[in-house]
Amino acid sequence: MGCALEQPTLTFGSPASCFRENSNVRKRIVSSDQAIVRPGSGSHWMDLGQIATVEVTSEDPNFPIESAFSTNGGPGWRASQKGEQQIRLIFDQVLAVRRIQLQFLEPTCDRLQEFTVRWLAANGGQPREIVRQQWNFSPAGSTSELEDYEVNLEGVSALELVIRPDLTNNEAMATLAAWRVA
Repeated sequence: MGCALEQPTLTFGSPASCFRENSNVRKRIVSSDQAIVRPGSGSHWMDLGQIATVEVTSEDPNFPIESAFSTNGGPGWRASQKGEQQIRLIFDQVLAVRRIQLQFLEPTCDRLQEFTVRWLAANGGQPREIVRQQWNFSPAGSTSELEDYEVNLEGVSALELVIRPDLTNNEAMATLAAWRVA
């Protein structure tokens, strides 16, 4: 039995922006009439659209991956096929990561999800696991999961998120409402 997913609406309170990309320049047009909301603990969210390339195993055209990185909300990302999915952020330059925040929404069906976050060092080697976690979604109770991890990673060339959306029936599509990195 599959899950009928509604389009979640997210608001993060930061400036409305429009991303445009051409072969020479990645740019963003930002409205200056709204206050910028910053993450806590003195950190600032990275503009992932400007500093990374994203690889994704599948994508519903109505729920593109870039909306999970948008600071002004959006529908989030949804896979176009069932089963395990992977999202990889490949950074343009090696950087330090201090915080990772993930938000998942599931308002319509019961499912047991597992996700894993890994990082890849610039000097090579195998991906290193940061966290592996399971979450039970239930429309009658738990419809959202917000995970906020403080980390101390130096020399990061990429971050990977692996989502196993439905460990019990394998019938649900993977979704991601938001992914923030500081």
